[in-house]
Amino acid sequence: MPVAGRPAPPDAGEAPGAAPGPGPAHGHRGPPRGVLRRHPLVVLLGGLVVLVVAVLGALAAWVAVEAAGSTSGPRTVVTVRPGQSLDAVVGTLSAQRVVGSGLAFHLYLVVHGSPVVAPGSYLLHRGEDFAAVRATLAGGPDVFVVDVLPGFTVREVAARVGQVPGLDGTRFGSLVATGAVRSPYEPPGTDNLDGLLGTGSYTVEPGETERALLVQMVDRFDRLAGQVGLARGAAALGVSPYQAVTVASIVEKEGVYQQNLGKVARVVYNRLARGMRLQMDSTVLYAEGRDGGTVTAGDLELDTPYNTYRYPGLTPTPIAFPTPAALRAALAPTPGSWLYFVVVAKDGTEAFADTLAGQEANEALAQRRGVP
Repeated sequence: MPVAGRPAPPDAGEAPGAAPGPGPAHGHRGPPRGVLRRHPLVVLLGGLVVLVVAVLGALAAWVAVEAAGSTSGPRTVVTVRPGQSLDAVVGTLSAQRVVGSGLAFHLYLVVHGSPVVAPGSYLLHRGEDFAAVRATLAGGPDVFVVDVLPGFTVREVAARVGQVPGLDGTRFGSLVATGAVRSPYEPPGTDNLDGLLGTGSYTVEPGETERALLVQMVDRFDRLAGQVGLARGAAALGVSPYQAVTVASIVEKEGVYQQNLGKVARVVYNRLARGMRLQMDSTVLYAEGRDGGTVTAGDLELDTPYNTYRYPGLTPTPIAFPTPAALRAALAPTPGSWLYFVVVAKDGTEAFADTLAGQEANEALAQRRGVP
């Protein structure tokens, strides 16, 4: 029995001097030794880092897949306008399906750098890989347009061809002069394609050659000739198809406006039928390599078959590329007996006369109106 006022002796197995413990029935209080308690904010930030890394990895994988592109699809020409933003350019690329995702291409450019994109046109492919698209845009425009305007000559077209990077205007002209590319309407012994190239715009893509471009122009005129019935219409008028084109070229230069063409064509045919000289300024200007301007008395003395003041009949070749309207006028001239015409209004309206006296009256009208 314990003595009052004195501590009870330790139980058997308890070391002397050991502090009394709660015993196994009460368990441990607090964390076990060696374990630290984590703050909730640290746990949250760790989770966010893991999430961000996972998202970035997935995003990078997605961009990589998009950047690889798909099988290169059909060609398409993308045009960048002056002052257009990169966002707008990427929008055009996406709209024309050059890139599958505009956002992915933007992210690709963030990593690889955005090129300076010059205004102009670019040849690309639908579904093209991002690296190729970026390289094409960085290289500058590679698609160009050559315009063959009504009233132009081969010489003027060659000058425009020479302005296209990679093409040579002199070589283009040589293909014509040597007969390397011919028109089916070109008579034997003639190496002149004036009048025989189709007017309009021609797209020049990378790798285009002068010969291929010239063939396109000849083919376009041939299609037009078929549409207007050139061979049939010329036969009905008693002229060759080449002569009809020559008439159309003179009508193009002398009539200019739609309302004049049919009557100008009739004047040409009426003068030819009477054995009169055509006396057309445009033919003299062609001989001098000029497009418009004043014809002087000295010009009228020029000794060339293109001087229709000096020599009767048609010029040896067409003098310009006619519009479809001028070609149709040459094949179906307006009925009439006119032999003369002159511009009598500043809007290009021409007055027609059967006699020299009528022509002089119309010239006086033009002077009163201040028409040069």
